[in-house]
Amino acid sequence: MDETRLTELEIRLAHHEVMAEEMSEVLARQQAEIDRLNLMVRRLLDRVLTMESDGGRSPADDRPPPHY
Repeated sequence: MDETRLTELEIRLAHHEVMAEEMSEVLARQQAEIDRLNLMVRRLLDRVLTMESDGGRSPADDRPPPHY
């Protein structure tokens, strides 16, 4: 009886170790995605701030209208 209980506990422990490893991998992937998205947001914010400091003008605003 004791041996059966010990075997069941070992099986459960092995299962929990696998789950912990899988969760760790998922968290690592999520953190990489969060880092990538944060970088994108920073770049977009920089672009918006640059546009605002330029008065909201783009290089296309400096071209003459097509009828000239």
